[in-house]
Amino acid sequence: MSFEDKYTQPVIEADGFVLRPLTKADAGQLSLYAGDERIAKATSSIPHPLPPGCTEGFIERSLADDRAEDAWVIDPSDDGSQVLGVIGLTRMDREQSEIGYWVAPQLWNNGLASKAVEALVAANPQACRTLFGSVFQDNPASARVLTNAGFEYIGDAETFSVARDASVPTWTYIKKLD
Repeated sequence: MSFEDKYTQPVIEADGFVLRPLTKADAGQLSLYAGDERIAKATSSIPHPLPPGCTEGFIERSLADDRAEDAWVIDPSDDGSQVLGVIGLTRMDREQSEIGYWVAPQLWNNGLASKAVEALVAANPQACRTLFGSVFQDNPASARVLTNAGFEYIGDAETFSVARDASVPTWTYIKKLD
């Protein structure tokens, strides 16, 4: 799939929840969680403190036809009204994508992130041949999410974290899907 192709994100069924595309109505809950310093510092792209309009900008980019990243809300509700976290795939070249995710802090260590990653990998909505993921080295729980989903460690690197205003050591993982 090329960047020019119009692509509609599917709703992905998982064990006890769905992964659904973001909506403008998600802004409040997304701001609540993304504004949490623990979430921001576990990601490379979420600033802390969260500036006004940041969440709405993220949602707009996620809904754009020419987006490079597809993002899904982890939602256990029947009416599409809850946000427990976000999981996304950023398109790369050569049928590759990079996975990223976060869940609300009160839900850490209960398997939700693992189930979301497993569901997204199984659905493979971008028809990838290879997935990459990287986690900060001070977040071994996130590394376990990837290894539990069959990702293999391929090396160390570093990534700039906006919330930390610093480059942070990472572990990088790969999963071949073909």
